[in-house]
Amino acid sequence: MENHATLSPNQVIIGERLYEDAIDIVLANAQQELLIFDQDFSRGDFASLEKFGAFQRFLSENAASRLTIILHSTTYFKEKCPRLFDLLETYGHKMTVYETDDTAKHAKDCFILADGQHYIKRIHIDHARFKYALSDQETVKQLRSRFDDLLEATQSTLSVTNLGL
Repeated sequence: MENHATLSPNQVIIGERLYEDAIDIVLANAQQELLIFDQDFSRGDFASLEKFGAFQRFLSENAASRLTIILHSTTYFKEKCPRLFDLLETYGHKMTVYETDDTAKHAKDCFILADGQHYIKRIHIDHARFKYALSDQETVKQLRSRFDDLLEATQSTLSVTNLGL
């Protein structure tokens, strides 16, 4: 990982590469629970080998770890993130990918919550402006409530098999 001196927590930061780096920081600090809401995973370098490694470590190092992803569209995830998609086959018992229904498509931000303490929030999908923090339970609690609302607005789960079995 690069030098993160330009990544100051709890303030608005601008830049796609910095956004990717901040995601790495949050993922590296996750141990038990990761909750992710994103438009489609096309921003944030989710197709990279590094992100795959971070998710694989998270899922394999703790028997109780849980990864829940909500996407507006799963197409990019399925077509451009094959390594992450393959994790569903191995870790389907502790990893779930949901697709939102039409009632949630208005949501244009993205965020990752880790262990009820750490977060990164992209303010709008079209702009690389974001905030992140480690050990900010109050903000994570607010975003968790939003995540739960989005979870209620999901239409389906992504499956590695055609029949969903």
